Amino acid sequence: MFKYNVRGENIEVTAAIRSYVEKKVGKIERYFTDVPESTAHVNLKTYSDKTAKVEVTIPLPYLVLRAEETSPDLYGSVDLVVDKLERQMRKYKTKINRKSREKGFEMRVPAGELLDENLEDELENDINIVRTKRLSLKPMDSEEAVLQMNMLGHNFFIFEDAETNGTSIVYTRKDGKYGLIETDLN
Repeated sequence: MFKYNVRGENIEVTAAIRSYVEKKVGKIERYFTDVPESTAHVNLKTYSDKTAKVEVTIPLPYLVLRAEETSPDLYGSVDLVVDKLERQMRKYKTKINRKSREKGFEMRVPAGELLDENLEDELENDINIVRTKRLSLKPMDSEEAVLQMNMLGHNFFIFEDAETNGTSIVYTRKDGKYGLIETDLN
């Protein structure tokens, strides 16, 4: 069963809102035979133009589910984001099952929601790598990596972190700021 971390920005998360979010996002649990212990992180935001944005992130053992939706109605945004998560689950069910069985947990699609027989072929054709690049990682700090990324005109840059000796990635966020992803070899 999922645990829920429901946060609100510019909105108070009432018991009714929390209950609605937990009920709707809880529908995702039916896709698993054994629901992995995980926390569903739900961010609710309201804006001055009277729109509401809902972001849901559910980190699972070998998969991260994430979706966001904005609409004029908070409850409508919750419904839209859950629909998007369910579409993701159905669309990638075949590949996730194949990999997850190797890793030790299994996902299922409820009766009546099975996918087209040709889905596996379609999914195989969806991923088409058209170019491969090889690079050697230069030790540097994150600030230098951001400068390198900007000089190249890219929106991300992979480098060896001089402080941790691990592989890290800097990237440009939608808000124009920068993010850093550090890898963990555990």
